Amino acid sequence: MSTQFFSKLSQNYVELLKDDEYYDITIEVGEDPNVKIFRAHMNILCYRSPYLRRILASNKKNNDNILAHVKLQKISPEIFQIILEYIYGGILSLNVDDTNFLKILAAADNLHLQELVDYLQKYLIENNSDWIEQHFGTSRILYKFYGSITRKNIQFF
Repeated sequence: MSTQFFSKLSQNYVELLKDDEYYDITIEVGEDPNVKIFRAHMNILCYRSPYLRRILASNKKNNDNILAHVKLQKISPEIFQIILEYIYGGILSLNVDDTNFLKILAAADNLHLQELVDYLQKYLIENNSDWIEQHFGTSRILYKFYGSITRKNIQFF
């Protein structure tokens, strides 16, 4: 018999993200004057984001115990906080009318978080086609803007 306890596991990983003691990497996010340094764990980041895995592979912790440090300037700290909560806990709290929705989608795409990208695209297309039309005109414009949206998803219009 196999039982899954994902809720508690997710909660523990979110607690780990908030822990100030056992991190092994700092990530500087944003551009001046809106910069924030996040503490994280290389193993989790590497297994959840292929993009971060590539960056971290060349930026590992030195033998003299100096922490690895990465800069991500094209993502705002607010958006990266949402992304980190997804990476650690599989949690995504947002409103499609929120101006951050497309920023989260773009950040997820940049970090190669395909599961999140697919979810956000599908949610947007299935639940908010009026919003898409209002903000982008036609699905062709959206497809051109976000080339990763699959043709299958576009056919919902």
